[in-house]
Amino acid sequence: MSNFIVKKVAVLGAGVMGAQIAAHCVNAKVPVVLFDLPAKPEQGSGGAAQKNSIVLRAIDNLKKLSPAPLGNKDDADLIQAANYEDNLDLLAGCDLVIEAIAERMDWKHDLYKKVSPHLAPHAIFASNTSGLSINTLADGFDDELKSRFCGVHFFNPPRYMHLVELIPTAATRPEILDQLETFLTTTLGKGVVRAKDTPNFIANRVGIFGMLATMHEAEKFGLSVDVVDDLTGAKLGRAKSGTFRTADVVGLDTMGHVIKTMQDNLQDDPFFGIYKTPAVLAQLIEKGALGQKSKAGFYKKVGKDIMRLDFATGEYVAGGAKAADIVGRILKERDPVKKFKAMRESTNPQAQFLWAIFRDAFHYIAVHLESIADNARDVDFAMRWGFGWSTGPFESWQAAGWSTVAQWVKEDIDAGKALCNAPLPAWVFEAPVSEKGVHTPEGSYSPSRKTYVPRSSLPVYQRQEFRAKVAGGGGADPKTFGTTVFEDESVRLWHTGDDVLIFSSKTKLHVIGDGVTKGLRRAIAEAEQNFKGLVIWQPDSMEGGAFSAGADLQSALPAFMTGGAKAMEPLVRELQDTYMAMKYANIPVVAAVAGLALGGGCEMSLHASKRVAALESYIGLVEVGVGLVPAGGGLKECAVRAFAEAKGNDILQFLKVGFTNAAMANVSKSALEAKAMGYLKEDDVIVFNVYELLHVAKTTARSMFDAGYRPPLRRPVQVTGRYGWATIRGQLVNMRDGGFISAYDYHLGDTIAEIVTGGDIDQGSYVSEQWLLDMERRAFIALLANPKTQERIMGMMQNGKPVRN
Repeated sequence: MSNFIVKKVAVLGAGVMGAQIAAHCVNAKVPVVLFDLPAKPEQGSGGAAQKNSIVLRAIDNLKKLSPAPLGNKDDADLIQAANYEDNLDLLAGCDLVIEAIAERMDWKHDLYKKVSPHLAPHAIFASNTSGLSINTLADGFDDELKSRFCGVHFFNPPRYMHLVELIPTAATRPEILDQLETFLTTTLGKGVVRAKDTPNFIANRVGIFGMLATMHEAEKFGLSVDVVDDLTGAKLGRAKSGTFRTADVVGLDTMGHVIKTMQDNLQDDPFFGIYKTPAVLAQLIEKGALGQKSKAGFYKKVGKDIMRLDFATGEYVAGGAKAADIVGRILKERDPVKKFKAMRESTNPQAQFLWAIFRDAFHYIAVHLESIADNARDVDFAMRWGFGWSTGPFESWQAAGWSTVAQWVKEDIDAGKALCNAPLPAWVFEAPVSEKGVHTPEGSYSPSRKTYVPRSSLPVYQRQEFRAKVAGGGGADPKTFGTTVFEDESVRLWHTGDDVLIFSSKTKLHVIGDGVTKGLRRAIAEAEQNFKGLVIWQPDSMEGGAFSAGADLQSALPAFMTGGAKAMEPLVRELQDTYMAMKYANIPVVAAVAGLALGGGCEMSLHASKRVAALESYIGLVEVGVGLVPAGGGLKECAVRAFAEAKGNDILQFLKVGFTNAAMANVSKSALEAKAMGYLKEDDVIVFNVYELLHVAKTTARSMFDAGYRPPLRRPVQVTGRYGWATIRGQLVNMRDGGFISAYDYHLGDTIAEIVTGGDIDQGSYVSEQWLLDMERRAFIALLANPKTQERIMGMMQNGKPVRN
C-alpha cells in the first residue's frame, strides 16, 4: 500500500467539536486550518484578524476548556484561522478536510457547494456529523468527489474519547477508508469502528436508546435520578456519572437533538415508541434547564449541595440516595452467570430495574445488529470507546450464558414485559451462535454475512502487539504471553523472541517496593547479558492503568514500625543504586510511559536511556504531598539537567523549573506538557495510540542498540551552591510570610533547594551524582522521622488526600 501522508488538515466549523478536532490535530503535529464564517464588521476591528474573529475566539477558548483539548496550551497559536470568504484557496493544500458545522442538512449542502471546487483532487472529504445520512450528504457531488467522501464521527471530547466511527457512502472507494483508518489510528491515536449509514450510526444509536430505556424503566420502577445514577455508573463498569448526570454533562438540548434524529428517520423501527422525547426532558429543555451548561437539568447545585429533580413535583429536592445494599452485593458478584440470575430472580425493584435495562439493551442490539454494524465486535467497541463502558453489551450477554439469557429475553417479550413485541432474530437461537455466542477466537458474528468476521488486517494493526480484545474473542494476554525469563509476586521479565527484554511489575498501580527494585536490578543484568535492550512496560497501560504511582509506602511500614526511619536507609540506597545501574547500563533501557508516573515512577523514567510516552501521561515528583522529598535521584537529575542545559550560562535560571515542579508537586497533564516541564527530553518519543506503545518502545531500543549504543560517561555536575540555595530560600521566605505556604511547606521547599543547589558549598563547585544522591537520602530519612511528615503519610494512606500541616 502506498503511503498516505496527511501533511495538512482543514476543519470547517469552529464550534465546540470543530475547534477541538483542530486542537487534537495540532497535538499530533498535524498542521491545521480552522474555518468559520467571516465576522460582521461590528464584531471586531481591523482587516483579516477582524474577519477571522469567530475562529480566533474559538482558538482562544481552547486554552480555557477543561478537560484541556490541547496537550500544551501554547500550541493553540499553531492553528491557522480562516474564513469562507477570503481563504478558500487554502483548501488546495489540505489532504484531509473535515466538516464539523451544525447538524442541518441544508447548511451542510450550502457549505459543500462553496468548498468543493477548491478541494485538492486527492483530498479526502469527510463530515463529522453525529447522525445525518452520509449518502444524503453526498447528494449533488459528482461521482469523483463522492468516491472520496465519507463520515468520520469523533466523540466529545476528541482528545480523550478513543472512538471514531468511519461511515462510507455507497460510492466511497475502499482505499480511502483504509487510508483514513490508518491516519486516525496511528497519528491521532483512535480506535476506529466502521459503521453503516443508519441514523446516529452505532454508539449514539445504542447509547441514546439505552439512556431512553433507562429513563423509561426508572419511571416504571419508581426510582429517583440519584439512585439510577448510582446503579448505572461505576457499579456497572460505566462512566461514574451514570445516566441522568451524563445527560446533564452532554447537554439536554444535544440529547434532545439526537433523539429527534431518531424520531425523524426511524418510523419503521419496532422500538419507535421509545424514541419519544420523555416528557420530563421536554419540560426541562423548554424551561432552558439544559444541564451542566445552564447550571440546572436533572440536577441543580444550590450552594454546596447537589439537588435532584423530583419527577412527581418538578421541584429540586435533596439528593445523594444510593443503591440498596442487597443490590450492591449482587453487582459485586464476579461470576456473570450468577450475577444475571440473581438480578432476574430478585424481588427488589432496583434489581428488577437492572435486569430490565440489560434485557432492553440485549433485545435492541439483537434486532438491530444486522442493519447498523458489520458484526457484534463493532457494537461492543463502539460502546466501550464511545460511552466508556468497561464491557460491551454483547460481551455481557455472552458472559452471562448466551442461550440462557436469550431464552429469558424471549420469555419477557412473550409476556409483554419488553419495550416492544419484536421477536429476537432467528440467528440468536441457531447454531453456530447458540453454541458459541457472537465472539469466538476466529472472529465475531455478522448476521448479514452469516459468519464470524475476523479482525481488520490493515498493516497499521501490526504496530499493535496486543490489540484491544472482546471477551470470548481470543487474542494474546500480555500478562502471560511470550517467554518468561523470571517471575515472582512483584515482577515479570519476559520477551517475544525479538531481542528485547520486557520488565513489567505486578504490584497495584505498579508501586515500587523492595521486590520491584530487586526485579529491575535483575532485569538490567539479564538484558546486558542476553538482549539488545530493556523496555519497562505495563500491560494494563493499554486500558488506562498506571506506569507507576511511586514508592510503596504500605509495604515499607513494617520496617519503619520496627526500626524507625533509619531502617529505611538500605531500601532507599538500593533504589538509588538500581536507578543508577539503569542509567549507566550497557544496553539501552526504554521507559514506555502511559498514565501515572509519579514520584519513584517518574524517577524510574528519568533514569532510562530514553522515554517513549503515550500522550495521556501524567508525570511528576509529588513527594512533598506526603511530607517527603524525592530520593530516587529525581532532584539529582534536576541538577544534572540544569547544568547540561545551561551550557556555561547561569545554572540557576535553568534550575528554577525543576525546583518549582518538585516543590509544588506539579504533574504534567499530558506528555506534551511533560516535555515543557523537563520530565521528558526534546528527543523523547510521544505515541498517540497507547496500543502502539510497546511496539514503538521495542523498535526504539533495538535501533539504539543497532546504532552502537554506549551509556553516557559519568561526569561531575556543576552546582550553584550556597548562592543558589540562598536565592531560592529568599523567595520561599516571601511565600511563607505572605501566607501562601505553611511553615512545613517552607521547610520542605528549603530542603529541596539545598539538594538541587548542592548545599552549603561555593558557587560553581563540581560535585558527583553520588554527592547529590547522598543528600537526597539523608534528607528523606530525616523527614521520615518528623512527626509532621508522619501525619501527612497517614493522612494520604487513610483518605487518599494530601494533608496541609
